[in-house]
Amino acid sequence: MPRSSPAAAPPSATYEQALAELEALVQAMEAGKMPLDQLLASYQRGAELLQQCRARLQGVEDQVKLLEDGQLKPWTSA
Repeated sequence: MPRSSPAAAPPSATYEQALAELEALVQAMEAGKMPLDQLLASYQRGAELLQQCRARLQGVEDQVKLLEDGQLKPWTSA
C-alpha cells in the first residue's frame, strides 16, 4: 500500500512547516515508487515550498540587517 503524501502546507505555513513538508516530499520522491503524475505534482509542490522557504529566509536576513544598522555581521557562537 503506497504511503499517503503529507497534507499540503498552506501558503501562510511557518518556515518549519514548509521545510518539513519539503523534506517529506523529497523522501517520497527518492523512494522511487511514485506514479509519474504524482511525481510531477510533488516536484511542483516542492518548488513552491522551496520558494516559500527562500523568501522567508530572505525576509529574516533583511530584518537582521536592519537590526544591525544595515550590515549583516558574521555569526559568532557564544
